[in-house]
Amino acid sequence: MSCDIYAKPDLSKKVRYNRKEQEDEVEWEEREVDIYESADAVGHDHTDVQSHEGGPHDEKHREAVYRRPLTAVVLCVGGLCCLLLIGIITIFTHSIKVNSQLKSSYETLRTNHIQLQTEVKQLTDKMSVNNSQLQDEIKQLKGKIEGGMCCPEGWKRFGCSCYFKSNEKKRWSESRSDCQNKGADLVVINNKEEQKFLTGLNPYGQFWIGLQATKENRNTGRQEWEWVDKSPLTEMFRESGLSQYSEQQYRSAACCDHEGRWTHTGYYDSGSRVVQKYWICEK
Repeated sequence: MSCDIYAKPDLSKKVRYNRKEQEDEVEWEEREVDIYESADAVGHDHTDVQSHEGGPHDEKHREAVYRRPLTAVVLCVGGLCCLLLIGIITIFTHSIKVNSQLKSSYETLRTNHIQLQTEVKQLTDKMSVNNSQLQDEIKQLKGKIEGGMCCPEGWKRFGCSCYFKSNEKKRWSESRSDCQNKGADLVVINNKEEQKFLTGLNPYGQFWIGLQATKENRNTGRQEWEWVDKSPLTEMFRESGLSQYSEQQYRSAACCDHEGRWTHTGYYDSGSRVVQKYWICEK
């Protein structure tokens, strides 16, 4: 009995049943049932039926077809958004890096600027101290010079030189000899300030200066002016009546008046008399 129950059924056979009963006045009719060979066949037939009848499968297929372009658009837009986001992130990261580099450069420059300012201030302070020291040394040397260089009695000092003005008149050669006997020589005028000082020493008349025409110019046959220290005359510090060359046959010398005007004269006047003037010595 149990063997019959668990035996494999033969689905290839047809079963016919006939039942005639009257149950509650309902009559059962004869039905013919075909038993298919396998469950797969049943499934295939069911699918074919649904496809022929236009069932839910066709509607889902049409929806899937409609959704494909929309999905492609969504994917493209999503890809572009991703690329855009990546670009923004890259630019932002680069900007942060550049900003950091600029800040670092600024801090370096600022540090160097502060350091340079400090060095400049130190150098300025050092130069100021050195300048003060030099000024003090100059004052000390000046004091030593002024204290150690006293002009003899009757002499007046101007700059680094002492000057003596005579109270009598002599000719140029005698005047120079007197200066040399005093350890000096006739004055040599080097600048306008010295000339102004000399004119103040002799407010009246003319006085001999250490300039004479002794050197003959071979090209012109005239004598050139030369100072007693053998230096040539290169500059006259005021408009004068002193010609560049002496036109006189005999030697001539230069003198200066109370206005600082230079003139020249021979050792003798037109009457063959010796020309005499005051003189100023310098040492």
